[in-house]
Amino acid sequence: MPEVMIEIGGRKFEVACQEGEESYLQAAAGMLDDEAQVLSDQIGRMPEGRMLLMAGLMLADKTSAMEDRAKAAEARLAECEAELARLQNAPAPEPQRVEVPVVPQTLRDTLAEIAARAEALAAELEEQTDG
Repeated sequence: MPEVMIEIGGRKFEVACQEGEESYLQAAAGMLDDEAQVLSDQIGRMPEGRMLLMAGLMLADKTSAMEDRAKAAEARLAECEAELARLQNAPAPEPQRVEVPVVPQTLRDTLAEIAARAEALAAELEEQTDG
């Protein structure tokens, strides 16, 4: 079983761990040391046991808050997944028929021709009635 030297609050400790877990132990010790440093900066020197207890409690508080956030995020994720499943399983909406009035060019040309003839006939009738 490997022995790892860690430093917390300016104090060195030799700790045994499982093979391959040395980096995890170093990371955990680093977090505990960060909390111990905060305590040391705020309070000053204190007995080793009290410093470790307080630093551990501060980490536990942070961990608890993170667990609460993780649970809230998991609940929100479950809601989103349920909504996604509901939407995926819902029948497709009926296609909407959209009618766009389009007058073909040939019809426009024909109507313009008829209008021109009607105007010509109207002019002819006007001349006949005036004359």
